[in-house]
Amino acid sequence: MKLIKTKGLVLSFLKYRETSIIVRIFTRELGLKSYIVNGVRTKGAKSKMAFYQPLTLLDLIVYDKEGAGLNRISEVKLSKAYERIPFDFQRSSIAMFMGEVLGKSIYESYHNESFYDFLEYALGLLDEESVILVHYPLVFLWESSKYLGFAPNNANSFFEELTDEAYHPAEVKEEMDYLDGLIGESFACTHKVHAIFRKKLLDHFLMFYSKHLESQNEWKSVKVLRQLLE
Repeated sequence: MKLIKTKGLVLSFLKYRETSIIVRIFTRELGLKSYIVNGVRTKGAKSKMAFYQPLTLLDLIVYDKEGAGLNRISEVKLSKAYERIPFDFQRSSIAMFMGEVLGKSIYESYHNESFYDFLEYALGLLDEESVILVHYPLVFLWESSKYLGFAPNNANSFFEELTDEAYHPAEVKEEMDYLDGLIGESFACTHKVHAIFRKKLLDHFLMFYSKHLESQNEWKSVKVLRQLLE
């Protein structure tokens, strides 16, 4: 068993027995790992639960034993304290959506340091006052698909992949132009786009992800997100 120093992004946790949790953390050095944390659900340890809220960025020293399904955390401290995400409804709703996307996309022991670095950057951006929130979820889906290995080359190939839905190019021209803008400008995109097309592109992105992830599970955080795309 080794002790490893790593950064980590909390994805989710489950209550375990009376006072413990099992937390899933996407670590930079080890990939997605599950850790058992004892005694954090007692009255005296409530502050420690703050470390394990979804999308918290941590500095960790963890035990790592090859083949172990559950490991333990030796040391934990906050890597970055968010200034706006927890206190802003729009930002916290987008973060909730990001957590759901990552929970569906990243499997146990999946390891990608570049993706971790991108997520850390993207969350830092979401916490900034200047970020353009109406485009953010769509850019996040596009950028993440590159690291997950199924990003199309352009908007045209994106829609060609959605073979389950018949469409005419003229019907999706606005969406295609918008997506090409997002691809070209990423989080700096300032395109003026009607809310209808933002929502349509979101729905098409979720179809695209479900197809590549072979998941038919409902996207639970989307109802709130659609309201933010108004």
